Amino acid sequence: MMHNPGSQRGPARGSSRGPMGGGRGGGPMAMMKGEKARDFKGTMLKLIEYLGAYKISILIMMLFAAASTVFTIFGPKILGKATTKLFEGVMGQISGSGQGIDFDYIGQIILLTLGLYAVSSFFAYIQGWIMSSVSADITYRFRRDIAAKINRMPLRYFDGTNHGEVLSRVTNDVDTVNQTLNQSLSQIITSVTTVIGVLIMMLSISWQMTLVALLTVPLSMLVIVVVIGQSQKYFKQQQDYLGHVNGHVEEMYGGHVVMKAFNGEADSVQRFDALNRTLYNAAWKSQFLSGLMMPIMNFVGNLGYVGICILGGYLVIQEAISLGDVQAFIQYVRSFTQPITQIANISNILQQTAASAERVFEFLNEKEEVAEAADPLKLETIQGHVEFKDVHFGYSEEKIIINDFCAEVLPGQRIAIVGPTGAGKTTMVKLLMRFYDVNRGAILVDGHDIRDFSRSDLRKIFAMVLQDTWLYNGTIMENIRYGRADATDEEVIAAAKAAHVDHFVRTLPDSYQMVLNEEASNVSQGQKQLLTIARAVLADPRILILDEATSSVDTRTEVLIQRAMSSLMHNRTSFIIAHRLSTIRDADWILVMNNGDIVEQGKHEELLQRGGFYADLYNSQFESASG
Repeated sequence: MMHNPGSQRGPARGSSRGPMGGGRGGGPMAMMKGEKARDFKGTMLKLIEYLGAYKISILIMMLFAAASTVFTIFGPKILGKATTKLFEGVMGQISGSGQGIDFDYIGQIILLTLGLYAVSSFFAYIQGWIMSSVSADITYRFRRDIAAKINRMPLRYFDGTNHGEVLSRVTNDVDTVNQTLNQSLSQIITSVTTVIGVLIMMLSISWQMTLVALLTVPLSMLVIVVVIGQSQKYFKQQQDYLGHVNGHVEEMYGGHVVMKAFNGEADSVQRFDALNRTLYNAAWKSQFLSGLMMPIMNFVGNLGYVGICILGGYLVIQEAISLGDVQAFIQYVRSFTQPITQIANISNILQQTAASAERVFEFLNEKEEVAEAADPLKLETIQGHVEFKDVHFGYSEEKIIINDFCAEVLPGQRIAIVGPTGAGKTTMVKLLMRFYDVNRGAILVDGHDIRDFSRSDLRKIFAMVLQDTWLYNGTIMENIRYGRADATDEEVIAAAKAAHVDHFVRTLPDSYQMVLNEEASNVSQGQKQLLTIARAVLADPRILILDEATSSVDTRTEVLIQRAMSSLMHNRTSFIIAHRLSTIRDADWILVMNNGDIVEQGKHEELLQRGGFYADLYNSQFESASG
C-alpha cells in the first residue's frame, strides 16, 4: 500500500528583515532628514506613472493653486494704492493745497483687495479639496493593490520576511506617501509661484530695494543649515530613545507577572529612568535648537526690513516711488523668505515620499505564486485517493530537504504521520495544500496532479485543524461559519453539536452571538480548539488534515476533542500529525518519518513489535509502558 522515500533536514527559512523606517522629529521650520530612497529617480518615475490616472485632477489642482497664489500676490500692490491715496490726502490737508482724503477711492481699493483675497481663498479651498481627494484615492489604491498582492504571494515570502515589515508597508509607508503627496504637490506650485511672482512685483517697485532684500536670503539659508545641522542629531536620538522607552514599557507590561515574580521591579525602573533621562536630554535640546530658528530668522529679517525702510524712505523723499509701494514691498519681503524655506523643505519631503513609495513598489513587484493552470480541472465528486509520487522539495532550491517521497493513501483511510521535530511532517501537509509546489515529482488527488486544479478548488477539498487555533474578532457563529460562508444558522449549530461545541457555547453570555476578543482569550484553549473543529465539520471536506490538534490541551479536554475528531474523520481521508503517539493508535496506517524519509510504516501494534524507530519514540513518551 505504501513504500519508501528519501531524506529531509527541516525547513530552511529565509532570514528575517526588520522594518525599515527612520525616526523623524519636528520643530518650527525644521527640515528633518528622512530616510532616502535607493533609486530616487526610478521611484519617482513609477510614482508619476501611478499618478497618471489623476493627471486631469492634478492639472486642475495646479491651475487653482497657481491662480490662488497669483491673486494673493496682487493684493499688497493694490492695497498700496490705498495707502498712497491716504498719504496724499493727509499731506494735502496739512499743506492746505489738496482736496482731502478720497474715501470713495480708498473704499473701492479695499473692496477690490477683499475680493482678490476671497477669490484666492476659494481657489485655495478648491485645490486643497482636489488634492485631498487624489491623495486619499491613491492611499485606497495602494492598500487595495497591497491587499490583493498579499493573497497572491507565496508563503515562501512570508517565511523569510518579518510580518511587521509587511504591515509597515500597508500602514506607515502608504500613510507617508499620502501625507507627503498632499503636502508637497500643492506646496511646490504655491511656493514656486510665490517666489517668482513676489520677485517680479518687488522688481516692479524698486530694483534697489529688491537687491537689499535678496542680500538677507543667503544669511537666512546659512542660519537654517547651521541650526538644522545641530538639531538633527538630537531629533534622531529623540526618536531612537522614544522607541526604546516605548519598547521597554510594552515589554514590562507584557511580562508584568514574570517581572514581579523574579523581583525585577527595581531593575526595570532603573532601566526606564536611564532611557527616559536620555530621551529628556535629547528632546529638550532638539526642541530648543529648532525653537531658535524663528527668533534668529526674525532677527535676520528685521535687519533686512531696517535697510529696506531706510532705502524706501529715501526713495519716497526723492519721489522715485510712492509710500504705498514701500508698504507693499515690506509685505512682499515678508512673503518672500517663507516659500524659499518651503522649497528647501520640499526636497526632504520628496525624499521621504520616494523612500516610502519605493518600499511599496518593491512589495508590489515581488515574485508571485506560480500561475494557475490555464484550464483548471473541476471534478464533480472527490473520492479522497491521495498519492505522493517521487516528491522532491526544498524551501530553497539549493537545499532539497525531501527526496523521492512516495506514499499512497486510499479513500477514507486515517493516516498518521509521526516523527521527531523537523522530520518533515508539516512540510508534507503544506505541499498537499499547495502552499508550496514540489520541486520534482507530483502529488495526485484521485489520479490528478494537484497543480491541474485551481488553488481555490483544491483547498475546498481539504479542511485543516491546527495546533495554533485561529479565531478572529467576531461572534462565535461567525467564526464557525468561516468554514462555509453560505451556511445557515441551523447548519452552523448542527456542526457545533457534532464537534461537542454546542453545550459549552450555550453556557456563555450571548451564546452563539458572544463576540470573541482579538486574541480569543475570553474562551479557553480547549474551547478554541473545539470551535476550529466545528468550523472544519461545517466545511464538510473530503480530505481532513489534523496537525497537532490536541498538543496544547489537557488530557480531559483531549478526550473530548478526540471524540469530535473521530466524528469528523468518519468516511473521510484523514492525515493526522501528532507528537502524542497515544492519539494515533487507531490509525489505519502510520508513516514514521525521520529527516524526510519514511523510515517505517505499518499499524501501531506491528510497529511496536518491531522494536524500531517508532517503538523508541513511543517508549520515550511512555517509559512505564512495556512497549
